[in-house]
Amino acid sequence: MTQKFIGEADYDHESIDSTGVLLCNLGTPEAPTTGAVRRFLREFLSDPRVVEIPRPVWWVLLNFIILPFRPRHVAKAYESVWMKEGSPLLVISKHQRDALAAELKTQAGADMPVVLGMCYGKPSIPEAMEILRKQGVRRLLVLPAYPQYSGTTTAAVFDIVSRELQRVRWIPELRTINDYHDNPLYIEALANSVREFRETNPASQRLLMSFHGLPEAMLLAGDPYFCQCQKTARLLAEKLKLADDEWAISFQSRLGKAKWLQPYTDKTLEQWAKQGVESVDVICPGFSADCLETLEEMAMQNRDVFMDNGGKQYQYIPALNASDAHIHLFADLVQQHSQGWPQIVQESSNLAQTSQRARDLGANK
Repeated sequence: MTQKFIGEADYDHESIDSTGVLLCNLGTPEAPTTGAVRRFLREFLSDPRVVEIPRPVWWVLLNFIILPFRPRHVAKAYESVWMKEGSPLLVISKHQRDALAAELKTQAGADMPVVLGMCYGKPSIPEAMEILRKQGVRRLLVLPAYPQYSGTTTAAVFDIVSRELQRVRWIPELRTINDYHDNPLYIEALANSVREFRETNPASQRLLMSFHGLPEAMLLAGDPYFCQCQKTARLLAEKLKLADDEWAISFQSRLGKAKWLQPYTDKTLEQWAKQGVESVDVICPGFSADCLETLEEMAMQNRDVFMDNGGKQYQYIPALNASDAHIHLFADLVQQHSQGWPQIVQESSNLAQTSQRARDLGANK
């Protein structure tokens, strides 16, 4: 059967080629309901980038153990953080998209399309890429909003982008941003968020930097995520001038019985409380936007762990979200990674001449 490519008949010779940004994140259910969460988890956990277990074994576990029971529990967790406008991750990501487009327009003096696409759920990356294609984007910069690279996150974005480009006859020039875990603007933004929080909240004895966990097997197989998390934490501690006994790194969100990256966040908080640490601030530098894992797991569940074991004060420091410093970082990344691409200024008269020449040669438009 002949491959059907999209984009064969809708090219307009009067369109202006442009550079566009595809801003990506993981995704979210469409509603805090069992059914919506089940659909989301099925898509998310079916990605071999996310779960590196032999497919037949994982299919059985997913369909007979996880999906029949876990969605109800997860839906309740989503319900506890759901916003009027929708899922926190989606709401904040939209704010980031709009703020980044405005910042790029301020810097460049011209519109640069910025479209949001999620790996799982809506709006999807293929949908976002179609919007960019119809806007005449011929130079595409992919910006996954993951500070640290992992095959489970950043690579999953690139997989989807690559699959979608296989459907396109005329592919755009493509650049991708792998990570920004040690970018000075990122570290400074994190440090300022801690400083500003501590200026208006009671002082705490320690700062815990909690990152999303991964199975340890992925680290041993060569995933750089663990090492990049360590560097982010070290640079942040140095920027804040913290002593060794004033901070620690940990990993949250483990699932199943396999060994995951350590130390575990909940175990660290439990140990600290039992050792007499009375107050702690928690920040999650691996999350570019607040979501279920920060607002429910970290701000609620792990607060209970700390307080139930003798802690007196537990404070969660919000993610960078759509703060000015964060958007400035995103804009700087876009400017850095789009260097060398031609900035073509096409006058309307020249476009009209180009279109007429094309029609003379038989084109429809």
